[in-house]
Amino acid sequence: MPTSLLESSHERTLHIGRDRPIRISAGHRLLHHDGKCSRPHGHNYEIEVTVTGELTEEGWVVDKGDITAILSEWDHMFLLEKGDPLVDAFEESGDGSAVVLFEDPPTAEVMSLELERRFREELPENVSEVAVEVSETAELCGAPV
Repeated sequence: MPTSLLESSHERTLHIGRDRPIRISAGHRLLHHDGKCSRPHGHNYEIEVTVTGELTEEGWVVDKGDITAILSEWDHMFLLEKGDPLVDAFEESGDGSAVVLFEDPPTAEVMSLELERRFREELPENVSEVAVEVSETAELCGAPV
């Protein structure tokens, strides 16, 4: 019989940003949108991450720092879809490193999908499930079903 809880299999869920979301500031635009979102603008995004997996020897599913390190890569950046002429403008101005390129329009829904993909690729193998909610405003949130 195991003497430690960590010696037996225990899958747990870690919620990061549930009561106090992680905040990043980023600009974007929706290139093919007919409304005002086609213009460059920014948001103070609020992000919540839920990670499920087996506990590690350290007693956690993941180190919160691994989550926030990935999120910080988007902080004070400009999120653009590949093919957007603004990408060239950033390059020509010397600010090309301030752009994060997306295959799809950088909506809150796409951002949540992209972050989930990144976390699945970069977090340890003990992680079995990741869900990300990205709130663009208090009225709009992209999240898994």
